[in-house]
Amino acid sequence: MTAVTTRTVEYPADGLTMVGYLALPAGADPRPAVLLGPEGMGLSDVERRRADALAELGYVTLAFDLHGGRYLSDPEGMLARCLPLLAAPERMRGIGHAALDVLRAEPRTDPDRIAAVGYGTGGAIGLELGRDGVDLRAIGTVNATTTGRPGEAANIRCPVWAGVGSEDPIMPPEQRKAFTAEMQAAGVDWRLTVYGGALHAFHHPTVDHPTVPGAGHHPRHAQRAWRDVVDLLAECVPVGD
Repeated sequence: MTAVTTRTVEYPADGLTMVGYLALPAGADPRPAVLLGPEGMGLSDVERRRADALAELGYVTLAFDLHGGRYLSDPEGMLARCLPLLAAPERMRGIGHAALDVLRAEPRTDPDRIAAVGYGTGGAIGLELGRDGVDLRAIGTVNATTTGRPGEAANIRCPVWAGVGSEDPIMPPEQRKAFTAEMQAAGVDWRLTVYGGALHAFHHPTVDHPTVPGAGHHPRHAQRAWRDVVDLLAECVPVGD
């Protein structure tokens, strides 16, 4: 295990003061970086632990905020904020760009080696950055097979990996089909992994508050999805480069 250092960072986005979590690998040299997006509930200790784990692997990692420092444990409140956000590409891109600016401003970040990894709403934001033509080395998402405005996927300049549960009612087969059709038509280097029997947010440990219908933890597939994320980073933005 490699020692990491962490700190919170505040920055403006979407009319809010966001509170992100930055994890830095040991050492002082520039490193590849990961922009890490949370589920619709918002930034929590789940993403902070993942940021720590990525920093231990050698990546400067910023787990970004969605809701101005809030964690939305009430499903109705979460949907009331996230559904309009998911329907507004420019808002999503604004949140993503603001976090990306923070990550790029970190002296340890190699600005030419940045990947975006996101879950749910955070994954949709990573995809919108790609559709906006941001120079990323990879985009990885879990349960975020969202589609964009027609033709904009052609702006994606890196490989895209998406993971989704086979029983996810929020990202059902027709949504997966639309997503892959968009990627294929745009000539994107894309991959889709379907985890058999898994629900929405299968990667997320069980929480002690209500969740949206159709969400549920799948420990085995959660481990597999994490390995798939790590493999994507190792392929597209290796620490040793």
